[in-house]
Amino acid sequence: MNVLLKSAIIVDASSKHHLKKRDILIENGTITKIAASISNPTAKEISLDNLHVSQGWFDPSVSFGEPGYEERETIENGLMTAAQSGFSHVAVNTNTNPVADTKSTIQFLKSKAAKNAVTLHPIGTLSAGSKGEDLAELYDMQNEGAISFYDYKKPIANANLLKIALQYVQNFNGLVQSFPLNATISPKGMVHEHTHSTKLGLKGIPSLSEELQITRDLYILEYTGGRLHIPTISTKKSVELIKEAKKNGLNVSCSVAINNLFLTDEVLESFDTNYKLLPPIRAKEDAKALIKGLTEGVIDGVTSDHNPIDIEHKNTEFDHAAFGSIGLESCFGALNTLIGFEKAVKSFTQLKSHFNIENHSITENALANLTLFNPEVEWTFTIDHILSSSQNAALLGEALKGKAYGVFGNKKLILSKEW
Repeated sequence: MNVLLKSAIIVDASSKHHLKKRDILIENGTITKIAASISNPTAKEISLDNLHVSQGWFDPSVSFGEPGYEERETIENGLMTAAQSGFSHVAVNTNTNPVADTKSTIQFLKSKAAKNAVTLHPIGTLSAGSKGEDLAELYDMQNEGAISFYDYKKPIANANLLKIALQYVQNFNGLVQSFPLNATISPKGMVHEHTHSTKLGLKGIPSLSEELQITRDLYILEYTGGRLHIPTISTKKSVELIKEAKKNGLNVSCSVAINNLFLTDEVLESFDTNYKLLPPIRAKEDAKALIKGLTEGVIDGVTSDHNPIDIEHKNTEFDHAAFGSIGLESCFGALNTLIGFEKAVKSFTQLKSHFNIENHSITENALANLTLFNPEVEWTFTIDHILSSSQNAALLGEALKGKAYGVFGNKKLILSKEW
């Protein structure tokens, strides 16, 4: 498909056209011309209100359910949701049945996503069966396309397992992820341990449980070397720990979930199970520190932490509800509201390099992998905006600014049905 994007403001600090309004001609998946005005009758012309174009966004933590939990989300619908939400790359987690712990399960995920505008990057489990005992087939899975190794939301209790993994993956430049939670500090915890958890009578997950695990992991990383990614940090102290580790030269990256930036534990007073998240929504001082850490570059990127949960496991008592929220649809609007579109775009693109995903600058003769969006439109996220198969959304009812139009990737243009 040949496409002509008209009057698009280019948001790409690596391009000489940064923040300039240009026409962009894409032919056979390549940007062939960028100019103030382009005419090409053979190309499909796209003219959208206040159109902005950036390098394609990447979400490093997305769950779709398939295989095993298709009632929550299929790969097909999940990728369509990602496209219409502005994400041209997604890393898919291992909370499936079976889990992705062999090269054949990685092959399955890649084949299901083939020929889609959004590129699916499988994450393989760190341990066999995601049981935390023995290493999975890391080398074989990376050869098949796995971009990192992670037992989704399961802390690595065995410190030696993490040590061996970090040593082993250095042979093929693999990336290990370690979920920041010491579960022994917070057995049966559900929400942030704070005044609100006490007042509401809900078992708490103290900040200490996250910070202890991060401290341990950083000590092991210092000993072993290798590459470590800490997903979805949530406390002020965690930002400080990672900042110090980077200052000391450790090869560590981290992400933060949009809900931990946008919400605080005050929302728990409603007992709405959509707010039951892991890591938990924490205090105002934590959210403030996370935003500062993101804008200063300590935190490398933002994830929607999109995790569809079916009604049976979400629409129940708070104690029994499953952790998780969908977030692809609202992620950009929420982040843009907090930090503006230039910083938001950076937060959605700079983590690619840590996961060995190529960034394509918006220049002539470059591969076209683009996100199209309007950073100024104001809207309220309602159930009508949900594209996912599940409806467990923590940001329902929130006033947001900015919305994606869609993506161009793999020679395909996908625009939101809303436009």
